[in-house]
Amino acid sequence: MFPNFNENGDLPVGIYVSTLEQVVEHFGTQNLRRRGIARRLVRIYNLAAGTGELKRFVIFGSFITDKVVPNDIDIFLLMNDSFDPSAVTGEASVIFSNLAAQEYEGASIFWLRSFAAIGGEQSAVEDWQYKRDDTRRGIVEVVGHDSQ
Repeated sequence: MFPNFNENGDLPVGIYVSTLEQVVEHFGTQNLRRRGIARRLVRIYNLAAGTGELKRFVIFGSFITDKVVPNDIDIFLLMNDSFDPSAVTGEASVIFSNLAAQEYEGASIFWLRSFAAIGGEQSAVEDWQYKRDDTRRGIVEVVGHDSQ
C-alpha cells in the first residue's frame, strides 16, 4: 500500500490514498507512542466525520515518516462550504481550534472550507506536501473508515 521511505525518512512525494485502518496498521502499531497517536488519529477522524461536513482528511508530518517517536499527529481538514464551526458542539468543537486541538488532542489540525481553497481543493491538499525547508514529502489522504 505504501512505498518505502526515502533517504530523508519521508514517504516519496505524492498523495497516498488509504483507509483509516490501513494508516493505523502501517504507521500506528510499532511502539507505544505510535499506538497512542493512532488512537488519537481515529478519534479525530470520527469527530471530523461526525460533523457531516468533512470533504477531505489529510495526514502529514512525523507520524507518517520513519521517525521512531513521532511528535504528534498533523492533519489538514477540508470541509464543505456549508460548514459552520460555531455550530459544532461538544468534543468535536476542540478539533476546529488549533490551540485546543494541540492541548487536548495532541494534534496539529488545520482546516478550511472548500471555497477558501486558493487554486482549488486539489491544490490545497497538494500544498501540504511542502515542508518548512521547501522540500516535498508524501502525504496520506484518508478516504474511508470501516469501523467506528
